[in-house]
Amino acid sequence: MKHDVRVALVQMACTEDPVANQRKAEAHIRQAAADGAQIVCLQELYQSTYFCQYYRQEFFDLAEPIPGPATTALSSLAGQLGVVIIASLFEKRADGLYHNTAAVFDADGTGLGIYRKAHIPDDPLFYEKYYFTPGDTGYKVFNTRFARIGVLICWDQWYPEAARLTALKGAQILFYPTAIGMLSSETTQERVEFSQAWQTIQRSHAIANGCYVASVNRVGTEGELTFWGESFVCGPFGQMLAQAEEQETVLHASLDLSAIDQQRRTWPYLRDRRIDTYTDLTKRYLD
Repeated sequence: MKHDVRVALVQMACTEDPVANQRKAEAHIRQAAADGAQIVCLQELYQSTYFCQYYRQEFFDLAEPIPGPATTALSSLAGQLGVVIIASLFEKRADGLYHNTAAVFDADGTGLGIYRKAHIPDDPLFYEKYYFTPGDTGYKVFNTRFARIGVLICWDQWYPEAARLTALKGAQILFYPTAIGMLSSETTQERVEFSQAWQTIQRSHAIANGCYVASVNRVGTEGELTFWGESFVCGPFGQMLAQAEEQETVLHASLDLSAIDQQRRTWPYLRDRRIDTYTDLTKRYLD
């Protein structure tokens, strides 16, 4: 029998005012819930502009502990609206120890836990290693009221191992809060190729694992970066179910969770995995 779950991805532009960004995100969550969403996912680091394109010590002041003001507000909102909320935050774990962390709240407001971003990039204008310690939570699955979900963050989306391990723990939907865009020096053709690769790798995770994938990006120009949006949701065979354009929006999609079992019966990748041949995956490189 069909088991539909309605998800919403909040794709928005951010300013340098964390309070304004928090209010905007909460307003979008309220509207998403009013429009029937059951699980709402915010983009990566939704409380601020993408500060990782600069090396500036003062940006550490944007971080807050978990639990803290943002998680308290989101917990209350989830319980009030009866929706699951996924939020990517700049976490201050201890003095000098910071993470890029996703917090998950169930539909009664209960905090189900956190996932700390495992893969940390260090690329031009994406200098995240300056700010974030690699996560130590392992790959997580959260049993929410509406679905079993896994949360991975941005650079994690390029790694099939992360998607596989999260799916093997029972995730029916993989959520990817994201902040990805083009540099001012890049051409339109480079932007198209980059966007296509970004989408293709994530759709491949859906196919390989027979699960849903929901990726939410930000929009707007911040410093030398222009974020292209294009948040999307795809099905367990990689089929595109919903896709946003390059503008602020809340993207909705209805997911039939019963399709996962049907897909895996037809394409039994999990059944046919040769786990006895994969031990070398734990090595950095095979010389």
